[in-house]
Amino acid sequence: MKKNSHKVTRSQGHKAEILLFISFFLVITALTGCAKKEIKNIDSKGKNIICFGDSVTFGYGAEQGGDYPSALAKMLDYPVINSGIDGDTSSEALRRLKADVLSRDPLLVIIEFGGNDFLRKIPQETTVSNISVMIDKIQEKGAMAAIVDISAGMLMSDYRRDFSLLAKEKGAIFIPGVFNGIITNSKYKSDFIHPNIEGYKLIAARISRAITPYLRKNSSLR
Repeated sequence: MKKNSHKVTRSQGHKAEILLFISFFLVITALTGCAKKEIKNIDSKGKNIICFGDSVTFGYGAEQGGDYPSALAKMLDYPVINSGIDGDTSSEALRRLKADVLSRDPLLVIIEFGGNDFLRKIPQETTVSNISVMIDKIQEKGAMAAIVDISAGMLMSDYRRDFSLLAKEKGAIFIPGVFNGIITNSKYKSDFIHPNIEGYKLIAARISRAITPYLRKNSSLR
């Protein structure tokens, strides 16, 4: 009887150690998760959400008003400005950042570049560096910054990784997978690459879900 009691006690002690470890792990995970969500300039006093990008932001393949910024404007209570230019690279965009973004009272800037850099074989480190500079200048202006990931599966997966790390480093919002289920589905595409109006609506919905928690937090701090 004594031996059995000893075994039960040891077993209970082992279970208690496991539960303690699990509790400690969950606390650390929760704290780490909170840290990842710290976004710089969450208390931005700007007025406009500016969608800064290339043909995907411009709305290539859809009729006027069928672009994702137009769809996004219908989902939010903030003014949304489409500052996309078809064919733009990150280097070209950097040159127009002041006129097309910083001078327009930004609350949040949604950065969507990389596709044309990839197609033109511009070194990936150049693209990442350009977007890093964009974020710095946007944040210096007092606005929040967000990076859109336009990778699809293995296509541009290295960009997805680098953009995610950059967002974490800079305190920017990372919006992954906006092209999931679009690039492989003709129902949502106007050509081999670009979405149609339904595809842009889907992109807008995904971006809206990603940025809305930060916009709500911003509103509560004003």
